[in-house]
Amino acid sequence: MTGRTGGSAGAYPPIGEYCFLSDCHTASLVGPDAAVEWLCAPRFDSASVFARMLDRAAGGAWELALDGTEPREQRYLDGTLVLETRWTTPSGTAVGHDFLAARQPDGDRQGIEPRGTLVRLLHCESGEVRTRHRLDVRPGDARTAARWSARHRAGDETGGAAAASGALVEEETGLCLAVAGGADGGESVAPTLAEDGSLVVDAVLTPGATLAVSLGLGPGSEAAAGVDGADRLLRETAAAWRAWSSAAAYEGYGARHVRHSAVVLRGLMASATGALIAAPTTSLPEWPGGERNWDYRFLWQRDAALVVLVLMRLHHRAEAGAYLRLLLRHCAVSRGVLTPMLDIDGSTESSEHASEHLDGYLASRPVRYGNEAFRQHQLDTYGQVLDAALVHQQVTGTEGQGLDEAELGALFAVVDRVCRVRHGPDDGIWEVRNLPRNWTSSRLYAWVCLDRGIRLAELAEDGRPQIGNWRAEREALRREILTHGYDEERGAFVQSYGSRNLDASLLHVSLVGFLEGTDPRVVSTIDRIDEELGEDGWLVHRYDPQATDDGLNGPEGGFLLCSFDMVSALVLAGRRDEARRRFEALCSRRGRFGLFSEEMTAAGQMLGNYPQAFTHLGLIEAAMNLDAADDSEALHAWATRTARSGG
Repeated sequence: MTGRTGGSAGAYPPIGEYCFLSDCHTASLVGPDAAVEWLCAPRFDSASVFARMLDRAAGGAWELALDGTEPREQRYLDGTLVLETRWTTPSGTAVGHDFLAARQPDGDRQGIEPRGTLVRLLHCESGEVRTRHRLDVRPGDARTAARWSARHRAGDETGGAAAASGALVEEETGLCLAVAGGADGGESVAPTLAEDGSLVVDAVLTPGATLAVSLGLGPGSEAAAGVDGADRLLRETAAAWRAWSSAAAYEGYGARHVRHSAVVLRGLMASATGALIAAPTTSLPEWPGGERNWDYRFLWQRDAALVVLVLMRLHHRAEAGAYLRLLLRHCAVSRGVLTPMLDIDGSTESSEHASEHLDGYLASRPVRYGNEAFRQHQLDTYGQVLDAALVHQQVTGTEGQGLDEAELGALFAVVDRVCRVRHGPDDGIWEVRNLPRNWTSSRLYAWVCLDRGIRLAELAEDGRPQIGNWRAEREALRREILTHGYDEERGAFVQSYGSRNLDASLLHVSLVGFLEGTDPRVVSTIDRIDEELGEDGWLVHRYDPQATDDGLNGPEGGFLLCSFDMVSALVLAGRRDEARRRFEALCSRRGRFGLFSEEMTAAGQMLGNYPQAFTHLGLIEAAMNLDAADDSEALHAWATRTARSGG
């Protein structure tokens, strides 16, 4: 396809070829040609200003080209989300650094505070290089054209005396563009406004010269106006990420993958509220050309238990606590009635609508904004939140930093709610939109809710009278699941009561401690899932869409969270060699920057929104289970939440 200026935007790059940048307030994705193809401003769930990832012609992008050559090498600086790119052109070499600027807050060595600025630094190392930036900003999810006006700036705290003589501001969004540097490293290079409304910056760099182009991301934000200021932002950003990542002392099995996944998760977490979004993108398809396209820029409470457990194990207690308390505020306000999702601020409102003006990645339509799953009833959510709370309390309660009486009261209201609603159908963990059912995984997590609620009350030495009722409900629910959720003839736990379908969510039967991992019913369920939902010996589909009748057309890829869940379930079943083989096969198919999407084909093509939080959570859980594979007591403690999980 061809953009408005006649230059080709090329074919859609594979999803796994994109680099993820974050300042823990918003995110951007940079393609293999060094173009910024996705950016929402000023925060994760704002309207996009670059969306070429969803439409090669109409989406808009920030292109960066050097003498018509492609980048030679792209990588993250170790322990950071700072992208380093190297070019070798016919006339010279250059190195670039792209990052969303951040710093450590005063007095918080491990905090990450966004600066509201996307910075692109380019330094000429040898010879002479010609470079062109082209910013095709499309505000309002690519619905409007950019309108730029000049604003004089004598300098600011990030630019100092080297500040550019002026800046351009986009009138609708407040985006602020500043350019500094040039042939001698100090001369200002002025952007020009092209006829099509894009901004162009042309420069020739000689050895030692640097060009700094930065974009302030909203009203009140400031671009880094000078080369010195941009260099300082680079140092501060790298230092903030490295200070955070170095706090995770994990050196066990798969340590490299675990540490990098932890940085990715932090990049998906909003510093201001503690919310962890599922992914920074919308509508990347679960199958090319299909309709399984969703907006994932929200917090899903189904991730709660694993988020808190993983962060505690990696010694990131502040983040685990901030995340949990956002959920607890929802518990208190809702009086025990939980929604499946929250937005970044903890709100429970979102409307869903389809875009008519974007083609979608690989012509996959509709392109959706917002998510109607807010309105669903998902029983598993209750268990996830109580599981997270128990883990947090086990670690912090003995240190005098545990949950207070009001927070425990809000959680106990959730348990009471489950006692009242557990008998009816719900929409399920996979958010099937056409028919509520008696999902076995929902009943499993209702059992988790009761079990963790009882244990929280016991830890708090709470003498509330209903704890006896909770115990009776827990035992009744256990008998129900074993009677109606397990099919003796199939030799497996089934997707819903009365069905014979398989569902990979039931790998969690042992992962939450409902049954031991070596229980014959667990082992046979693992084998049936591998036989019918497995692919190529390492990939696992979450279910059969046609047999499930999930209300949508077409296939989907293998589900990477379920594929890592299979690794963990195999470890608990004592099948360690098979688990290690699968883990290594999965990790060998990671993207170029160590990132995973939601789904994948057996050929290794990534599908779905990217990078995906719960895939990286599942990776960390699988690695930690493999690390403890020879310690049956540690594995049992992990599954049943009986150990100090933050130790």
